[in-house]
Amino acid sequence: MEKYDISGMSCAACSARVEKAVSKVDGVTSCAVSLLTNSMSVEGTASADAIIKAVEDAGYGAKIQTASKKETKSEQDALKDTETPKLLRRFLVSLVFLLVLMYFSMGHMMWDFPVGQLEHNPVALGLLQMLLTAAIMVINQRFFTSGFKAIFHRAPNMDTLVSLGASVAFAYSVVTLFRMSFESDMHASMALMDELYFESAGMILTLITLGKTLEAHSKGKTTNALKGLMNLSPKTATVIHDGKEEIVRVEDVKKGDIFVVRPGENIPVDGVVTEGESAVNEASLTGESIPVDETVGSSVSAGTLNNSGFIKCEATRVGEDTTLSQIIKMVSDAATTKAPIAKIADKISGIFVPAILGIALVTFVIWMAVGQAVGYSLARAVAVLVISCPCALGLATPVAIMVGNGVGAKNGILFKTAASLEETGRAQIVVLDKTGTVTEGTPKVTDVLPATGFDGGTLLSIAYSIELKSEHPLSKAIVEYAKANGVTAMSVDAFTALTGSGLTGMLDGKQLTCGNFNLVNSSVHIPEEFRAVANELSSSGKTPLYFAYDEKFVGIIAVGDTIKQDTRQAVASLKKMGLKVVMLTGDNELTAKAIATDAGIDEVIAGVLPDGKAQVIENLKQQGKVVMVGDGINDAPALTSADIGMAIGAGTDVAIDAASVVLVKNRLSDVCSAIRLGRATLRIIHQNLFWAFIYNALLIPIAAGAFATLMGWSMDPMYGAAAMSLSSFCVVMNALRLNLKDIHNSNHDKPRKNHKKTSKGSQKDCACDDFACEIENNNEILKSTGEVAKENIFMKKVMYVEGMMCSHCEARVQKALESIEGVKEARADHEKGVVTVKLTGDIADDVLKEAVEAQDYKVTGIETKKSLF
Repeated sequence: MEKYDISGMSCAACSARVEKAVSKVDGVTSCAVSLLTNSMSVEGTASADAIIKAVEDAGYGAKIQTASKKETKSEQDALKDTETPKLLRRFLVSLVFLLVLMYFSMGHMMWDFPVGQLEHNPVALGLLQMLLTAAIMVINQRFFTSGFKAIFHRAPNMDTLVSLGASVAFAYSVVTLFRMSFESDMHASMALMDELYFESAGMILTLITLGKTLEAHSKGKTTNALKGLMNLSPKTATVIHDGKEEIVRVEDVKKGDIFVVRPGENIPVDGVVTEGESAVNEASLTGESIPVDETVGSSVSAGTLNNSGFIKCEATRVGEDTTLSQIIKMVSDAATTKAPIAKIADKISGIFVPAILGIALVTFVIWMAVGQAVGYSLARAVAVLVISCPCALGLATPVAIMVGNGVGAKNGILFKTAASLEETGRAQIVVLDKTGTVTEGTPKVTDVLPATGFDGGTLLSIAYSIELKSEHPLSKAIVEYAKANGVTAMSVDAFTALTGSGLTGMLDGKQLTCGNFNLVNSSVHIPEEFRAVANELSSSGKTPLYFAYDEKFVGIIAVGDTIKQDTRQAVASLKKMGLKVVMLTGDNELTAKAIATDAGIDEVIAGVLPDGKAQVIENLKQQGKVVMVGDGINDAPALTSADIGMAIGAGTDVAIDAASVVLVKNRLSDVCSAIRLGRATLRIIHQNLFWAFIYNALLIPIAAGAFATLMGWSMDPMYGAAAMSLSSFCVVMNALRLNLKDIHNSNHDKPRKNHKKTSKGSQKDCACDDFACEIENNNEILKSTGEVAKENIFMKKVMYVEGMMCSHCEARVQKALESIEGVKEARADHEKGVVTVKLTGDIADDVLKEAVEAQDYKVTGIETKKSLF
């Protein structure tokens, strides 16, 4: 993708014209022009010269952006608001002339302000007004040069409307002034003073300049987040060369250099700590206010603040490869792309100005045809010209996208494109990978259960001694746990790793064995009560490891991948927002169900390989917009297949190609925050588009005088100019309200209500985020999607059972039900007295009831539901 700076654009019609011109160039596959940043991104094989020529032929200027940070004009300089000061000076000077003009025109005519000898010389008074108006026109000549140039290029824009409106009012007033000069009767000349519109021309230009000033100031605020990110990067770094500290420019730091960071300094580039320890504040990148403890071997990122401690680091990523630079690039790139919803406004903007010119001409002709005076007819036409505002339409979407991206970046949520931000706001289904997303991703010891005659310390010591020699993730979990508890390892000889089974070795000349049930049970007898406990551990998603030493059973250590601290809250928030939550994993079904139950996830799809995950995502997309949340590497096929792919926990590598949204922090709650932000942004866009459309739909007819006869409504061109100047300003200010949105607050979460079913009853086109409207024809919808989908279409029955007292009771009921052919799964909860049964076919309630009551429990009721996945 190549980026260009575009000059000369003043409204949405300009950006539409440039986009249309460049899109016609051979080799251009896509083009997006941003009125907000006056930039353009182009994809394809077309040469830069051809693209620049197309822009210039359209009447605008273009130059290719440079990625070099050593240019005299830095990226931050490019974002600096240089337009507002210029416009403010123009407005203030114009205002001075306008106030004088208003004194001699409206002040004298309406309130009898004294004008000395000019009171008896209307022609001289008119000449003075003409000169003052001409001064204002010269000050604001940019409107005329841009507006008339656009006409010559057959691409009229907003400046065309303003310049024509002011020119027509000025020209008609000059003609009237000449008519006054030919009148021999002073009273007749005075009567013609009412047909002078010099003050209207001056007021139009001054008010439009005011509106442009306010708009430019507000637009400058939309890039504050991006400028804030750029300010984080230090300009210099302290590097150690030949044993001496040397201060160099951050651009000159090379990979492998050793740099030092003192307390209170920002880290200049990404690196790894080689000496020292400190607490680093990463709020600038992640939004997390609690400092992170960094020691030797820890990774640090550019732009973060060293709170305490002196550290030495080895540079691993420099220049544009640093995490901060990639974040800045992502936010900047997103601002130059267009959201799908913006296409509507773009199409209208492209024909808006020619349509307004036509309406103004028709307005003048109609009023002349019905017998109105030339002055009145011109006033109505001029009012139409100056009240119409294509800018509000053009800015409605990009300003909201820019502010939304900025809010996301401040909170560690990065949207790669404008489309990804919009699509996130439309999400209906959230699919979560298990390992590293729902869970921590690293196994930990959860239970230590010594056998009779042994204590926990002895069991841990024996386990630590042999597991220390293994590289298996489960072994590492035990080693870390033992170290944390101060356990001492003993020397193990003749170590052997048995793939898929366990480990063996000799400790003090005696046989030591650890691993799964079959391996250990083949050498020693495992008591029945420990077998039952192991089954319970497996049912809860944990992996039991058995240990035997000197022909004696020593005990069990259970290892499990625990769910993240915020997982339950995040899942509950997603449900509250009306989103369907599904866990998708390649792990076995028993473990997956246990983890899902703990997390509060109702729908589980287990045992699916990476390629199969992509197929499952395609099936789910038949129901609505799908968000897939994963680690961005193993889940790449699913992330790419989903409507929105979210990579979680990518703080050290934000450039994950498969994901369209990157969540820098390793926490699931940011998925909720991203969706809240997407919804808020989409809501602001809808509001902006609504008001932009309504503004023009209501005020253009009033300006044209459509209600003048019936209701006496008419509009002076000056008031039209004032209304136009405020419209764009209001749109931008409305977008800035996103900065006030607390995207981490779940108090106002609720489903989006805008449901629309297709004729087949599916929710593919539904914008509703709650799933109260259940799919009615799952089998019909998914018939063509393959066996993966067919195997996961169930009927769900909920049984109410009395008499279950413990987990053993739950296991008995589950086993009895799952022995019935056609029962996919049974899940019992003795505390609630409920058993949920999934069926692959229609099984009579009596059959299920009989199986449960055969185990001495009482069934008090059965409900039938439908379920997909």
